[in-house]
Amino acid sequence: MRGLHWFRADLRVLDNTALYAAFKKCDVLFAVYIITPKTWQRHDAAPAKVQFILNNLVCLSEQCRKLGIPLLIRQCDYFSECPKVLSTLCKEFNIDTLFYNKQYEYDEMRRDQMVLKKLGDKITVEDFDDQLIMPPGTVLSQQNCPMQIFTPFKKVWLKKVSETEAWKPHAPIKRSYQMTTTPDPVPSSLENFNCTINLELWPAGEKAAQKRLQKFCHDSIEKYHEQRDFPSIEGTSQLSPYLAQGILSPTQCVQAIVETLNHSSFDKIQENIGAATWLSELIWREFYRHIMFFHPEICRYKPFKKNTDNIPWRYDENDFKNWCEGKTGFPLVDAAMRQLNQTGWMHNRLRMVVAMFLSKTLFLDWRMGEKYFMQHLIDGDLAANNGGWQWSASTGTDAVPYFRIFNPITQSERFDSSGDFIRQYCPELAHLNNKQIHNPYDRGVSPNSLNYPKPIVNYDQMRKKVIAEFKNMGIR
Repeated sequence: MRGLHWFRADLRVLDNTALYAAFKKCDVLFAVYIITPKTWQRHDAAPAKVQFILNNLVCLSEQCRKLGIPLLIRQCDYFSECPKVLSTLCKEFNIDTLFYNKQYEYDEMRRDQMVLKKLGDKITVEDFDDQLIMPPGTVLSQQNCPMQIFTPFKKVWLKKVSETEAWKPHAPIKRSYQMTTTPDPVPSSLENFNCTINLELWPAGEKAAQKRLQKFCHDSIEKYHEQRDFPSIEGTSQLSPYLAQGILSPTQCVQAIVETLNHSSFDKIQENIGAATWLSELIWREFYRHIMFFHPEICRYKPFKKNTDNIPWRYDENDFKNWCEGKTGFPLVDAAMRQLNQTGWMHNRLRMVVAMFLSKTLFLDWRMGEKYFMQHLIDGDLAANNGGWQWSASTGTDAVPYFRIFNPITQSERFDSSGDFIRQYCPELAHLNNKQIHNPYDRGVSPNSLNYPKPIVNYDQMRKKVIAEFKNMGIR
């Protein structure tokens, strides 16, 4: 059998379900990655994310070469052209079977349907669930329906994973092939994706991802529940870019937890509160993908709660611009947005703070923020990003109640009490004391002594206005 593995959001050799199947079945094996710049632009892919993909393709090509698999690079503008690209490749290399791992986004599933229609009569197409430990359709209610609330979803997820041992990665591939074709060079950059982020913060390749995973598990996981909310502490894994592109698999993450805790059983994870808390974050990631699969309308800028589509959001371009640039006059919000703009990443606690500030303090449409995040995040992931934004805006499944609104000053005092994070990204406030720095103009600091904007809105007034708007619409 002559096979072709199509890499997409699974840029790794280890624990790759479709690639593993191809190795078991094929006498000759090729691999391909298709670059689609116009679709990436349509999907608001951040330049940092695109450059991160290219950097990882270089590493992936080398890993494939060691196994005797040439990684071919093809480019077309849109997803709709992928079927033709694959058909041409299959003819060129006399391929009889195409292997790939499923993606659950709306456009990606439509693309795969077109591929199947184009190739299905002549080429065998084998697709696999690989992105999630429990793929869509495997975590259902007692009525055999998809679940829309996280806590019961998590309960069923944990039970099924424990019973099926689905958390265990595939064994490493031991065979290799005789290379028959020279791998294609990976482009060093792409037009219209000018990355200005220092990607040294995000080293490429499976080895780098595994090293970061092991370091987190060894140094931080047992204190994760205590440290994860404090942005000045390196208490989170910072593995999201690697998970988003499949450079690291969720099963590898769970295995690392088990090995770190010296347990042989998945069930033992729940006995360690730090590890259990991080595992819960991985389950949230799966939950949002299940929601996206069963409710594809959220891929097309629609809220999960249909009655929230008529909320009378404001569309103040100046307020939005100040939010984007970190010039709102609320120090923690501004520091968080500057972190995003400068590094392509934002601490998870701060993602909630700035999202709720945009949607429930500025009362701007959450979709404006969702789009901005995707345009700048190196870990931009449709399901997780949409889920987080809709949670904050109270438009999504299992979302925060509409009357719960984070006070950005209280959040600042609680999670950056020393002001260290604010000082890092708002250096114009660095000289203020630990009380003044959270709300300088309300704590005796002269406006003439700071090169820092005054608050662009009155938080208390806007909070009352937003709650009244939600209440008047009968939204719960």
